[in-house]
Amino acid sequence: MTTKGWWGKLLWIDLSRREAKQVEIDKNLLSSYVGGRGLAVRLLWDYTRPGIDPLSPENLLIVAIGPITGLPGPSTGKVVVAAKSPLTHGYGDGNLGSRTAVMLKKAGFDAVVFSGKSEKPSYVYIENEKVEINNADDLWGLDTFTAEKRLLERHGKDAGVLLIGPSGERKVKMATIISQMGRSGGRPGIGAVMGSKNLKAIVVRGTRDPPVDDLKSLRETAAKAYIEAKNKPAYPFWIRQGTMATIQWSQENSVLPTYNFSEGVFDESSGIDGFTMEKMKVSQRGCPNCNSICGNVVLDASGEESELDYENVAMLGSNIGLGDLKKVAQLNRLADMWGIDTIGLGSAIGFAIEASQKGFINEKMEWGDFPKILELAEDIALRRTKLGDDLAEGLVHASSVYGCEECAIHVKGLSVSAYDCHAAPGMALSYGVSSVGAHHKDAWVISWEVSHGRFAYSPEKAKKVLELQKIRGGFFENIVACRLPWVELGLELDWYVKLFNFATGLRWRLDDHMVVAERTLTLIRSYWVREYHAEGRTWNRKMDYPPIKWFTRPYTRGPLKGARLDPQKYDELLGYYYELLGWDHRGIPRASTLRRLGLGDVESTLGKIIELTN
Repeated sequence: MTTKGWWGKLLWIDLSRREAKQVEIDKNLLSSYVGGRGLAVRLLWDYTRPGIDPLSPENLLIVAIGPITGLPGPSTGKVVVAAKSPLTHGYGDGNLGSRTAVMLKKAGFDAVVFSGKSEKPSYVYIENEKVEINNADDLWGLDTFTAEKRLLERHGKDAGVLLIGPSGERKVKMATIISQMGRSGGRPGIGAVMGSKNLKAIVVRGTRDPPVDDLKSLRETAAKAYIEAKNKPAYPFWIRQGTMATIQWSQENSVLPTYNFSEGVFDESSGIDGFTMEKMKVSQRGCPNCNSICGNVVLDASGEESELDYENVAMLGSNIGLGDLKKVAQLNRLADMWGIDTIGLGSAIGFAIEASQKGFINEKMEWGDFPKILELAEDIALRRTKLGDDLAEGLVHASSVYGCEECAIHVKGLSVSAYDCHAAPGMALSYGVSSVGAHHKDAWVISWEVSHGRFAYSPEKAKKVLELQKIRGGFFENIVACRLPWVELGLELDWYVKLFNFATGLRWRLDDHMVVAERTLTLIRSYWVREYHAEGRTWNRKMDYPPIKWFTRPYTRGPLKGARLDPQKYDELLGYYYELLGWDHRGIPRASTLRRLGLGDVESTLGKIIELTN
């Protein structure tokens, strides 16, 4: 097999020993997992001891790219960050647009792995083969915007920077990794893992030409793909509103998270929607190599720039009863500066307000009370009070402390992103079986579901969830590129297959990538099972259930008043999904499935822990 498209090398940095070494990546490993998420989970499976504390030096922080990352092509400037999650104790990752993706490709590595823990606050500077572990005393404690500006002044404006803010330093379990003043990735607490290693930032510069099999054809294809994207009918409106158009769509279809996912419609939705954003917009930001930019920048309530998208506006807006986009934008900007997940922060605040109103929490809070919300947000991000500290530990911990399980909207510990599913069983399933916990990125099935019979619990719906998981959570996460030109504009998947082939010299079809996607998905599930059992917990199908509120508390308003999920029908839907993948009734891959996907070593490991079915 050719290694063109890949460097065939990863950089392993031991922070405890302050050593760096280059490690060759087996060619078969690259063909089996491609890169990004696939490579990351394989490294975690192979090089971490089962049951490790996610915030211990034993955990690995992995930064991974794919064979087309950084090369010419629509939205190829993305990077995957992964680790065992301190929030869920399972597999955790995220991707974000960053110059780091392009620079890592030029530096000559397919991934960087960080092990151990630096004795003092440090940052790592990588320039091709040169690696420096530098003192970060002057950066520790700074917000992400200020720290990144300082690093760019030091190392050049074209450098790629990944860094954490005060939340990551304090190991807030929903801390993320930030880049370019608003790009955020790693919702399952990957920023906390970085903070646990005393690692403030990763700075990368590269000057090498990546190995490409057919550069001429790749460039020609990329140019045509860029033109094709711009010619799509949806392009003009996408450039105007980006993901912010989803506020209106969600309101119209009763899926807009409102009052901590209690309702699907919000009376003040027009105050936070894409049309309101357009009137406020002062500029746009995009990721590297993107001509379909979606970062809309507005001035917030304090007059500062804030980059908005649907998820953060819905979770910091309707979900907590806040209908003023300037105030929502201020919360969003502060979250990015602190380095905390906007989805998780909105969910934590929603939990606190609902729990307060039900008498589980002594502090008195009301929906939309901006001064109180702002204070609580900072308490969480900086662990300033007992309530803030409890919420910083995640919803599982908070619900245990305050005794309000129904107020905790999560799956496996990760807060649900911004789609209410009282009347969307397919989207509820996609949250239930997402690779990292309740995240929309793996299978955003809700748009298809609304137009194809939203109340059905059918095998067809389970099949669609899996199809989207393979494309969104497998194909795009492995190659590594942004899925939005395909999702929002309808840019055909074949463009990305062609770019992959011209980069690598392989002649794969989309079906070949789907096999890798299924292998990745199955290995991730195996990792979850391994870690749960190593920590003394038993895996069962209830792990794949959405929040209890969607079953027990129907909508009280809107056009779908009275709607809720049916638990028996949901369980049947989950069973359809398991059968499609060859997983057993517990949601554990069967031995025959592991063998079929070339995961014989995984079968051996799991077989020693639990009884596998065939």
